[in-house]
Amino acid sequence: MQVDLLYHTPNPERAVATAARLCYAPIGATELMESMSDGQVGKVLATIMRSGHFSALEHASYTFAIDGVSRALTHQLVRHRIASFNQQSQRYVTYSAEPEVVLPQSIGSDPEALAAFNTAIDVAWATYAQLVEAGVPAEDARYVLPNACVAKIVVTMNIRELLHFFELRCCNRAQWEIQGLAHRMLELVEPTAPYVFMDAGAACRRGPCTEGKMTCGKPFERVVRP
Repeated sequence: MQVDLLYHTPNPERAVATAARLCYAPIGATELMESMSDGQVGKVLATIMRSGHFSALEHASYTFAIDGVSRALTHQLVRHRIASFNQQSQRYVTYSAEPEVVLPQSIGSDPEALAAFNTAIDVAWATYAQLVEAGVPAEDARYVLPNACVAKIVVTMNIRELLHFFELRCCNRAQWEIQGLAHRMLELVEPTAPYVFMDAGAACRRGPCTEGKMTCGKPFERVVRP
């Protein structure tokens, strides 16, 4: 899995504080952006995060390049609808060589399961190649390709949606691959807006678990995935 932060709103915390402060200021946003001291920015951010008035967080956004993940992951990822996505298309990109796949550890550690997995991948790829060779359009041949196929996707989220994404996907109950992605994304954004993201992550990083009877019973722990 490769995750890169392509771009983010410059000085995101000042941008957020400016948007929030404008509601109560007699001057314009441009003047606020330039004139607020760092201390004033910190006070505004503290008020926002404490009060839960998170609309101002939507004025700063982050764009990520994500590679080496499965289409099983991207199918989960696009469920976060307050975001923008552009994914490498299996309709317009015709595989000329066998596509890479993501191998779950639970399968890779079991010889019998691994053999079955590899057989299924080989059959799917051989069928895809046969269909393309027969003149079937790639957009139709792709129907036989598995969720394990590696995908590339660009994702943009604002801070408010990122916090929601981290709360759900950094949780120990999240599926392992998207959990690893969420932790990597969190590592990338924390230095850019340390106050806003200082307790981002699963709900247990801030207080009691919100999973009810489904709780894992474990404290928040950063996950590092290859």
